[in-house]
Amino acid sequence: MTFAGDVARAVAVLEGGGLVGLPTETVYGLAADASNAAAVAKIFAAKGRPGDHPLIVHLDDAAQMDDWAIDIPPVARRLAAAFWPGPLTLILKRAAHVLNAVTGGQESVGLRVPSDPLAHAVLAAFAQARAGRPTGLAAPSANKFGRVSPTTAQHVREEFGDAVDLLLDGGQSVMGIESTIVDCTADPARILRPGAITREQVAAVLEQPVSAALTDAATPRVSGSLEAHYAPRTPTCLIATEDLADALKRHADKRVALLAFEGGPPAQRKITASPQAQAYAYALYASLRELDAAGCDLLLVEKPPAGAAWDAVNDRLRRAAFGSGE
Repeated sequence: MTFAGDVARAVAVLEGGGLVGLPTETVYGLAADASNAAAVAKIFAAKGRPGDHPLIVHLDDAAQMDDWAIDIPPVARRLAAAFWPGPLTLILKRAAHVLNAVTGGQESVGLRVPSDPLAHAVLAAFAQARAGRPTGLAAPSANKFGRVSPTTAQHVREEFGDAVDLLLDGGQSVMGIESTIVDCTADPARILRPGAITREQVAAVLEQPVSAALTDAATPRVSGSLEAHYAPRTPTCLIATEDLADALKRHADKRVALLAFEGGPPAQRKITASPQAQAYAYALYASLRELDAAGCDLLLVEKPPAGAAWDAVNDRLRRAAFGSGE
C-alpha cells in the first residue's frame, strides 16, 4: 500500500506548523510537530484542551526514545521491544528540550510508536525531513476535549470541519480505543490507563505483577485520566443488566437511546453490542457517536462484564457516564 501523495502533503503541513488529522490503530489523532511550540498551541486551541493536560509524542521508531527521554529504565525498553509498534504509551523522564506544553509542565513525557501504516509512513517521512533533529508528533485524539474519540476520518470532519489543515483517511481504527499507558518512572512500573494491551500482558513481559495506579499527587498526569472524559453530549448512564427494564420504565416519558447486548429491552434507538471485548472496543466510540446524534434525552449503556479483557472498555464507559447519575 502506498501513501506517497498523502505523506508528502502531511509532512509539508507539519513542517509549516499546521495540524494534521492522522489515523492510528487506536483512534484518530490531531497531530502537530512536538518540537514547535506554536504548532502545539494550535492543538490546545482546536481541542479546547486545558494547558496542564499533557500530550503523547508519537515516534517512528523505538530508537527515538532516547531523543525524548533520559534515564530510561530497562523495563521501558523491554516493553517497547514487546509492544512497539502498537497501542502502548510509556511514561518516562523527559529530556531537557521537551516543551512544557507537551508535558503539561511535568518532568515526565509520554511516548508511543503507532502501528498504523499511514501514521508510520508520515512519521518516517517527517523524521527524514528533519534529519538529525529530535522528531515526534504530538497527537492527542482528534476531538473536542472530553468528548467521544474519533475512529474514522468522518468523525474528525464532524468535530473540526475546516479547522484541521489536512485530514488523512486511513479507514476505521482497528483497535478503536486508546493506548495502554504504563508509568515507567515508578518502581515497579504501573498502569495509568488501561487499553488494548492488558495488565496481564504487561506483567508477562516484566515477569512481575503490575498494579493500576491510584491517582494522587505523585502520579503523573496523563491523557484520558480525568474522571469525566470520552463523554457524549447526551446524558449517559451505565446500568446493570438486571436493572435495564426498570430503568426504561422510569424514563418512559423520555426518548432513550440504548447500547446493550443481544436480548436487551427495546428502546427508541438501540445498538446491539458485541459480547466479545475486542469487537466491543472496536465499535464503542462509533456506537456512542451514533446514539449521541439520535436526538434522544438519555443514553443508557448496559454494563459490560468485569475482567481483564474488559478493563479498557469499562474504564472509558465509567468516564463517559461520570456525573450523569441515574
